[in-house]
Amino acid sequence: MTGPVVLQLSSLREQVYEHLRAAIESGDLEPGTFLDQNRISTELGISRTPLRDALIQLDLEGFVEVLPRRGVRVRRLTLDDVRHLYEVIGALEGAALLSARGAVAPEDTRRMERLNEQMASALETAEFERYYSLNVAFHCVFLAWSDNEDLKRTVRVCRQRLYDFPRERAFVPEWERRSIEEHASLLELLCAGDLRAAADFLRDVHWSFEVQRPFLLRYHHLESGGGEGG
Repeated sequence: MTGPVVLQLSSLREQVYEHLRAAIESGDLEPGTFLDQNRISTELGISRTPLRDALIQLDLEGFVEVLPRRGVRVRRLTLDDVRHLYEVIGALEGAALLSARGAVAPEDTRRMERLNEQMASALETAEFERYYSLNVAFHCVFLAWSDNEDLKRTVRVCRQRLYDFPRERAFVPEWERRSIEEHASLLELLCAGDLRAAADFLRDVHWSFEVQRPFLLRYHHLESGGGEGG
């Protein structure tokens, strides 16, 4: 976070929020770092009010934590955090999928099939950012079946918390291949019209902490004992 940053006058809080989120994602602000609010205000050329408002939002979303008499610190992602996030995403994505209620539109399953094929291609060519974007797009197809904006916003924030602490630009190849296979299994259930089984598969396999645990430990560099970090 060096050098001056020019912000527009409109929606300062949102711009400060995005600036700090980008710094967390890039690793400029590492987990455990205390924020120098005076320095940030000076660098951005803003008062403390929009910074305070942005930090409130980041705190509510779990990206930072406010420690009384100590300041604001970028949160560390613990094994318990990952488990809880997986439980939330699995439940909410399952609910979104059930929003289809009847037969799933063939164009949606075809699009998901294409995205899954492109994910496999991105894995073969080691294009991490492309793989990540395609994976998000795959899930967004059925998330769009829900008209619950709070649900979709919660899933988005939980996904960001899992992958932006900071975002690892590296594959766990066995995990990526498994995800592609799980997507294919999900598609088979959707094409068969069994939405309940598809929702259960999302919750109990694709977003199961215990099923995915070996890969999660490697990706997040966490100890198997877990618990809350300091």
